[in-house]
Amino acid sequence: MENVIDMQGVYWNKGSQVLLNNVSWTVRPGEHWAMLGLNGSGKTTILNMINGYIWPSQGTLSVLGKKFGTVDLRDLRKSIGWVSSSLQERLYRSDKAQHVVISGKYATIGLYQRLSDEDLSRAEELMRSLDCAHLWDRQFLTCSQGEKQKILIARALMADPQILILDEPCNGLDLFSREKLLDSIQDLSQQEETPTLIYVTHHTEEIVPAFSHTLLLRRGEVIRSGETEHILETATLSEFFETPVVVENHRQRVFVRVAETEA
Repeated sequence: MENVIDMQGVYWNKGSQVLLNNVSWTVRPGEHWAMLGLNGSGKTTILNMINGYIWPSQGTLSVLGKKFGTVDLRDLRKSIGWVSSSLQERLYRSDKAQHVVISGKYATIGLYQRLSDEDLSRAEELMRSLDCAHLWDRQFLTCSQGEKQKILIARALMADPQILILDEPCNGLDLFSREKLLDSIQDLSQQEETPTLIYVTHHTEEIVPAFSHTLLLRRGEVIRSGETEHILETATLSEFFETPVVVENHRQRVFVRVAETEA
């Protein structure tokens, strides 16, 4: 089976500024990846490139076995779900939750098609799997931030994508909402026919066990990539953050704090 994502020697320049510098990254079938990087590290640039919104200045890129330059990127995007906070701002806030979910099948803002029993059943199934079925008939604007994120994930899944990108989904969530959302993502990863998950974050503690692999990105360069258990450890993260850190493991998740320095 062909690789899900295959970037080799990719550069992306904006004027004289190099935003991606010799990035190579391979995502194989059956792998779920976390992409870890601080603000400005190039995470969004890579996501835009995977979705075909920008083109490599140099290097090669294939997504779902389709090499850029040989595929209609509009068709490719139909196989990729992207959940981001910016999408929330474009949705009609008065829409009912299930209508927001169903609109994902048609890639529309708002729902203009006649609702079928099949669509309603599928939306109910997805909302139940993400523990948000109780939001049925609720206006989107009345939902909490965590509830909105679950609705957006269900919306993305409505189109049966082969890749699901979760772009900093815990931003703006309180501790308890964050944990509920992460539990739902962990559960999602265990379901049959789950798409390849790409989880983008700058917090190591959000990387739940579902994410078998992790990519470390800093200033447009890949610092390390591989199995999460070998990436999220003290020496590697201290090098990555360019600051001595202490790594603590709790419930198969990694929490990082800055190491104390001697006075």
